[in-house]
Amino acid sequence: MSDSLKPVFAVPENFQVDYEKAAQLKADLKAAGVQYLLSSYVDIHGIPKAKVNPIDCLEKMAEGSELFTVGAMEGMGLVGPQEDECAAVPDLDTATVCPWDRRFAYFFGDLYYHGAPYANDSRQILKRQIERAASMGLKFNLGVEPEFYVLREDEKTGRWKPLATHRYRGTCPAYDVNQTMESMDFLEPMSKYMDELGWGLFSFDQEGGHGQYEFDFNYADALTTADRLTFLRLMAKRVAESIGAIATFMPKPFATDFRSGCHYNMSLASLETGANLFAPEPDSNPYAERFGIPLSKMAFHFVAGILRHAPAITAVSSPTFNSYQGFIAQGDMPDVSWAPVLVAFGKNNRSAMMRLPLNRYCVENRAPDMANNPYLTAALHLAAGLDGIEEQLDPGEPVNDNIYSQSRSSLSTSGIQFLPPTLCHALDAFEADPFAEKVLGEMKGIFLKHKRGEWEKAFYTIHDQQLRDFLTHL
Repeated sequence: MSDSLKPVFAVPENFQVDYEKAAQLKADLKAAGVQYLLSSYVDIHGIPKAKVNPIDCLEKMAEGSELFTVGAMEGMGLVGPQEDECAAVPDLDTATVCPWDRRFAYFFGDLYYHGAPYANDSRQILKRQIERAASMGLKFNLGVEPEFYVLREDEKTGRWKPLATHRYRGTCPAYDVNQTMESMDFLEPMSKYMDELGWGLFSFDQEGGHGQYEFDFNYADALTTADRLTFLRLMAKRVAESIGAIATFMPKPFATDFRSGCHYNMSLASLETGANLFAPEPDSNPYAERFGIPLSKMAFHFVAGILRHAPAITAVSSPTFNSYQGFIAQGDMPDVSWAPVLVAFGKNNRSAMMRLPLNRYCVENRAPDMANNPYLTAALHLAAGLDGIEEQLDPGEPVNDNIYSQSRSSLSTSGIQFLPPTLCHALDAFEADPFAEKVLGEMKGIFLKHKRGEWEKAFYTIHDQQLRDFLTHL
């Protein structure tokens, strides 16, 4: 124990710091040129919060010395001036030198309150489900496909425009080499930093939207992937700023362009052997034979659990008013957007919410977007999937056709439901599903109150475009 005061009301009394490890880490960080430390947590939006400590305070910071009045922030609970603070305790194993500014080392941390993990800390909520999976001998692996726009402001018009000035002749600029190469002042440092961080970057590209990019890197355990997505968003904003641009994670910035999705690719592994338990059994199983999809019986039960709670999960995985402006197959776009608007699964079918790809043993939910809090989103997916496994749920029949071309009546006859069309509908489903409280606890009510306020503020605002369209015509 160091000479500093230990905030016993926040961290557990038996909380132990490995001071030898902390001292060695401090020496290593100093040798790397680090001067400042960020012991972070995330708010309800998944946005990182932290205080800055000089590097010589590393041991003190590791003790949980940094206290936060979380009630002063959005959607964190403990509202009121009389409430005690939370302590942010850094996970020393997550120390990351920020590659765009090596003066800073970033730590992913957890909040503690009154001697226990803080129940409304997003990272702790995910950890609770990871522990549940571990009690079943399972490890939750997760890969994400982050898409986002990088834009510059036009000095003459004030409008946001893509980095690349080259305009693709056709409808969709996805994979366009000209636009990719013209955007390398952003893409190159991002790719170098991700490689330096050891994330296993294996591709990046110009996506379907003008000025939209995607970075694909290796899957990992869910906690690591959620940490990385949080860090990626921070890094993308800083790199974009360095070239006079902005990176935005707004799901649907433009009515005439693609939404920014964040597909969740999920699998379960044996905690003992590491084997992927979504790989088909040697003697197959009835679902794989019936559907012609080479996955294990466990994988199909996992899918069934997610489908059962899909509307409630979507309130968290697509958590903004704007998210649902992207849940439309076409809208103002000249072609389909491939938005996942239907609660269904299919073999490599991108028109279904749940896609079962044929090149890897995992299940992919295409509904989450880049505004999601990855800890809460991962926790809900894992909890729903584990429920499906424990209850041996049947996923129903797959949909392998282009369901965008089917009418609403034919879809209804087939028993296929639409995802919630608005944030309001999603929140209604979230509120009605006891599953949400089972996973989130008190955070369910906090989330509902906060997001209802967001919905009302956005919905009841009269925008200039509405005035232009209707003022003189009605």
